[in-house]
Amino acid sequence: MTQLDTATLEKFKQRISGEVVAPGDREFDTVRRIHNGMIDRKPAVIVRCIGVADVIDAVELAVSQNLEIAVRGGGHNVAGRAVCDDGMMIDLSLMKGTWVDPRSRLVRTEGGTTWGEFNRATQVHGLAATGGAISSTGVAGLTLGGGFGYLMGKLGLTIDNLHAAELVTAKGEVLRASADENDELFWGLRGGGGNFGVVTSLEFDLHKIGPEVNGGMIAFPFADGARFLDIYREITSAADEDFTLLAGFTHARNDSGAKLVAMLPCHCGTAKAAGKVFDSIRSIGNPALDTLASMPYTALNEQLDPGVPKLDLYYWKSCFVDEISDEVGRILMEQFEMTPSPKCKLFLEHFHGAAIKPDVQATAFPHRKPGYSVLIIAQWTDSNLSDACIAWARETYQRLLRYSDGGVYSNYMDDDETARLEKAYGENLPRLQVLKDTYDPDNIFHLNQNIRPSK
Repeated sequence: MTQLDTATLEKFKQRISGEVVAPGDREFDTVRRIHNGMIDRKPAVIVRCIGVADVIDAVELAVSQNLEIAVRGGGHNVAGRAVCDDGMMIDLSLMKGTWVDPRSRLVRTEGGTTWGEFNRATQVHGLAATGGAISSTGVAGLTLGGGFGYLMGKLGLTIDNLHAAELVTAKGEVLRASADENDELFWGLRGGGGNFGVVTSLEFDLHKIGPEVNGGMIAFPFADGARFLDIYREITSAADEDFTLLAGFTHARNDSGAKLVAMLPCHCGTAKAAGKVFDSIRSIGNPALDTLASMPYTALNEQLDPGVPKLDLYYWKSCFVDEISDEVGRILMEQFEMTPSPKCKLFLEHFHGAAIKPDVQATAFPHRKPGYSVLIIAQWTDSNLSDACIAWARETYQRLLRYSDGGVYSNYMDDDETARLEKAYGENLPRLQVLKDTYDPDNIFHLNQNIRPSK
């Protein structure tokens, strides 16, 4: 393992306001671990920043000592890019300040905030922006890749709510990016990932949603899968902007591990309009679980959390499909029937409404057409199942690929998918490369869905 010069490290510790954690320190093994238990890397040093000045100093030290840099926000990225071996983890997880201005409907939040913390602050005022479906997901990471969530039919992706961002560049400069300031960088941050610097805070436009929405979860026995898919197609084909519907193939959380099919609606309209949709869903059959009701938006955002605990083992694959055709439905059913672990899941996320209104080139995120994201989640706890679970995810993906345009959501990419960058960024990749040449020509920030400099 790389060892920093003791004198240099001690001088650095005295300079910064945050914490410095090194191998051998009591909290090292706790702090270095991220959400995916498959990732077991050991940095040479972890810098737990509590302000922008700490981030600047950390970047300068890493560059001067030729240390690889990993940046941690929420630590949910399944590929584990938030931590590295032998380099520096710049840990933003202590930076959680969130300031809401209900009059202007703007919020600024720091780079370590999670969506649960963000929603708690904004929902005090009945305001929201599109956030993730898991409350412990980091705001920064989700946003920089695009941002799917329960409100995307109504409000668009998370990046469509982004008002401005502050970041520290590889040269230690602090820049603000917005529509009026460093506008090209602002374009690239909306989907281009962490390629251009360390994002220390983000500002969002907020919208009058909550504290109550109509939603929840309803699940049916796997035997109802064919009818479930028919109803899902029917509902999503007619969905208006008030309504976003996620669906999944999952297992009961009780000891039975029974296979289930589930829908997770979020309706921002009237209770009457939501009730009509809920009645259509309930027509599938006799539910094994039904929590559909008026509920706090914060509770909706937390309902999936118990099923994705920290330090379980995860491996993801994903693709986009234009429709849930009979062939796609058959593959989903057949593959889910063969899951090697009772924690494996398949999720469908529907794209419509505000999420597909922007032009392909309006933001760095290029996937702006109607359709569905299919997320294949291999999840397990017994390391003896690792090969089988990874093979299941890859096989499911390969079977679906013929019905996909090959596009991929960058936040769902695993480490073995860097060759798919063109599919992740599409026609926006050359423009992103120009930004990379401008702000990070030496590719200091490469532990991401990496856009390489042209030289």
